[in-house]
Amino acid sequence: MTAWRAAGLNYINYSNIAARLVRKALKPEQRAQAVRRDESHIKFTKWVNGKPESEYRSDETLFAFSSIVSG
Repeated sequence: MTAWRAAGLNYINYSNIAARLVRKALKPEQRAQAVRRDESHIKFTKWVNGKPESEYRSDETLFAFSSIVSG
């Protein structure tokens, strides 16, 4: 059994923690670039009767989701 699994983590949580630690260990110049690469957006589309009704992008939802996942 892997150490992260024995600690009660799933692979996604483990990889998020590892990536966060690597970003924190970088020099300031490389850290800024790594943080920019880490940014992402989520686009939600509500579908009704097989057709898209509305869509919106949410950076706040991504922040809330990542804080829930990372604990």
